[in-house]
Amino acid sequence: MDWNPALIWIAIALLLGLAELSSGGLVLLALAVAAVLTSALAAMGLSLPWQLLGMGIFSGLLVPLAIMVIRPWFSPRGVAYGTTGTGVEKGHTYTTLKRDFDGASGVKINGDFYRLRVEATGETDLPEETRVVFKRFDGTTAIVSHCQEDRNQKHQKE
Repeated sequence: MDWNPALIWIAIALLLGLAELSSGGLVLLALAVAAVLTSALAAMGLSLPWQLLGMGIFSGLLVPLAIMVIRPWFSPRGVAYGTTGTGVEKGHTYTTLKRDFDGASGVKINGDFYRLRVEATGETDLPEETRVVFKRFDGTTAIVSHCQEDRNQKHQKE
């Protein structure tokens, strides 16, 4: 079998398509489609520099299209995507807990323990089961404020 440039681009597209099965981000799928379109350029007899230019142009058009237009079709409605630290958790209420091995106060956000610091006072040791509102991250420290409900209950008890 003779490997011409069009077949090489098809093989690259197939590999990118297979890799997309493990990622799910649609970026590799967009690159696979760009490689298929580039194989059409190779089949027309264009030289390698023109093929690479075509791949760049196709990728530049298809990757943003896949991320901004097509990916939201596959996402559930009402889900705020983002990883911890991107601001998705801002304003959520959490309950403090103590870490087993050193007794540090912290909150569990998305399954991970983060030490805390109260924004107003700089306090880092709060009683367990204290409700706090997450504000932001400072490195790996969660900056929080006291939950207004807890403050109101404290004043009513006094």
